[in-house]
Amino acid sequence: MCSLLVQSIKSYLATSSNLLWVPFQFYKWLVVVPVFLVSTLLVCVLIILLSTFSLQNLSASIGAFWGRLNALFMLMRIEVESDEKVAPGQSYVIVSNHQSLVDILTLYGYSGMNIRWVMKKELRAIPIFGLACERMGQIIVDRSNTKAAVESINKARSKIRDGVSIVFFAEGTRSREGEVKQFRKGAFRLAQKLGIPVLPVSIHGAGKILPSDTLDWAPGDVKVMLHEPIPTKDLGLEDVDALGEQTRQVIGKVLAES
Repeated sequence: MCSLLVQSIKSYLATSSNLLWVPFQFYKWLVVVPVFLVSTLLVCVLIILLSTFSLQNLSASIGAFWGRLNALFMLMRIEVESDEKVAPGQSYVIVSNHQSLVDILTLYGYSGMNIRWVMKKELRAIPIFGLACERMGQIIVDRSNTKAAVESINKARSKIRDGVSIVFFAEGTRSREGEVKQFRKGAFRLAQKLGIPVLPVSIHGAGKILPSDTLDWAPGDVKVMLHEPIPTKDLGLEDVDALGEQTRQVIGKVLAES
């Protein structure tokens, strides 16, 4: 049913002369954007309140609800393919490509994993949102200071256990051309130090729904693929570069084929 709805709306919006184009603009800016802003604010306030009573472990469920709610209003149809590659209770360093802000919605809402994010310190300065992220255990780094960033990641090591995983968009920024850029080394150094697997994740179609540097979204399909985890237990520091390239090739090959 959802698939048919998305297909119908996409076909109607193929031309701006269609009668549905104008009401869709009202829906986009007067429904979807307010829902996103209000739901984000309410979720952040709830997380701050829960953390006051040491109940922040509920943040994973709250984050999943937030992701699914906004995906629903944005008329996104999300398919997840994992083939049961993710072991329950196992922590991972998740490395994903990054084309759009909706990547965050899809991973939060549909990965089924308890995840933490590596975030720029500038986001911590946003009122309420920044505090909520800190209370949730997100890893906040100063990208302008390499030494400080490494220290932040090292301090986060104690959080990545008992099924809690950490997400890296290892390209460092959103891809604007659809290609997979060179990966930064931080994710793979952390995986090697912790001795936990790297989980490559490829996200398909997000860049068409919400292109980089815009809020002008369109309904559509997103496919999230959780690939075979790559073990790191016996890797040395000299193998970190090879690990990063192996992960990039796994993601890049699937994206190129699709």
